[in-house]
Amino acid sequence: MGEYILWIIIGYLCGSIPFSYILPLFRGVDVRKLGSGNVGGTNVLRNMGPVMGALCMILDGAKAFVPVIVAINIYSADSWIVYLAGFFAVLGHNYPVWLKFKGGKGVACTVGSYFGMSPLLGLFFFAVWIPATLITQYVSIASLVALGVDVLIGFIYNYKLGVYGLVLLLLAVYRHRENIKRLLKGQENKTDLIKIFSGKLKK
Repeated sequence: MGEYILWIIIGYLCGSIPFSYILPLFRGVDVRKLGSGNVGGTNVLRNMGPVMGALCMILDGAKAFVPVIVAINIYSADSWIVYLAGFFAVLGHNYPVWLKFKGGKGVACTVGSYFGMSPLLGLFFFAVWIPATLITQYVSIASLVALGVDVLIGFIYNYKLGVYGLVLLLLAVYRHRENIKRLLKGQENKTDLIKIFSGKLKK
């Protein structure tokens, strides 16, 4: 029991490191005062460009990837401790104690944990997310659809992975509830990845 509690704490503390808040601060920017005010990679991407946005997303993924990989090497890939470490890393990202429990939406963190547990799921996520984002320009829709696909693949691959993915998908839906309301009203913010990245290349 003690080991489970330890990894819950480790996962949460790793996930609660708010990279999408810390990195913009080096430029004197409080991301909570930009755009949607969300402490996540997408908000950084929209308002501070592709380099900073991508770096925040990668680090947000890494803070779940690292505890998952460490747990796998200590125990086994099929251990519930691995899933606890990943889940609480995502929970730490969404509700970081350092920012009064106001964090991101957990997508990058979830994908980072997938890369640790099954790199194929991480690749499948991007195989769906990238074209979905390019076509719809709605990151929220693309993210939830891609996570949903990963849940289906997870159940085929390993029931524990499927259950893990389903729980995190439901959490992501909850975290995106305001986005869903805006989508239904036709008021959701669009993200043109081609424009964002091509604009950076022209500078």
